[in-house]
Amino acid sequence: MKFDEVILGRRSIRGYKPDPVPRALIEEIIGLAMRAPSSMNTQPWNFYVITGEPLNRIRAGNTERMIAGIPQSREFRTGPAFAGQHRERQIGVAKQLFSAMGIARDDQEKRQDWVLRGFRQFDAPVCIIVTYDRVVDGSDDTPFDCGAVTTALVNAAWSRGLGTVINSQGIMQSPVVREHAGIAEDQVIMKSVALGWPDESFPANAVVSERKRVDEATVFVGFDD
Repeated sequence: MKFDEVILGRRSIRGYKPDPVPRALIEEIIGLAMRAPSSMNTQPWNFYVITGEPLNRIRAGNTERMIAGIPQSREFRTGPAFAGQHRERQIGVAKQLFSAMGIARDDQEKRQDWVLRGFRQFDAPVCIIVTYDRVVDGSDDTPFDCGAVTTALVNAAWSRGLGTVINSQGIMQSPVVREHAGIAEDQVIMKSVALGWPDESFPANAVVSERKRVDEATVFVGFDD
């Protein structure tokens, strides 16, 4: 694909075929992603790529603990709940997804099932856990750098025909993830990325989230026009 086709065509994929993804292809995608820039070339990121039975154990553990009411234990700061325009955008994409899936506002059973899909990594055949080196914890550059490499990763995956969705639900129960993914103590869990071949029959996969206009987000200074 051309660069513009990747950027404009990529969307979050929440329904996957069960087909496995070759390890060599994942390595190729991660290699491309790691060309992302980082602050002073620190490259604080690392990746744990999980599939098969270990991933199934993470799905089960996440789901069981969340249903049991065990508080989430994500390792990155989440800040206060969204408000104002940020909350409006959050609600907006939720409405798009629920509409595509035929989930009514008062259908608590389907809404609960949708939430649980996130804890199961959207049933994708592969999950990539993005971590960073604990020695640089506390620097705002570090999560910025992890965002850059993760953006590059999902775009590289799309260019190879694979779908992804960046999410936090899959790492809400960090002890479960640490145990079954064997994450080293010198790493901090940042995000998770579900990855696999898109199921084109899954309605939510057709959803394209809205974006602000350039003039809403940009201030030009010193230009003549």
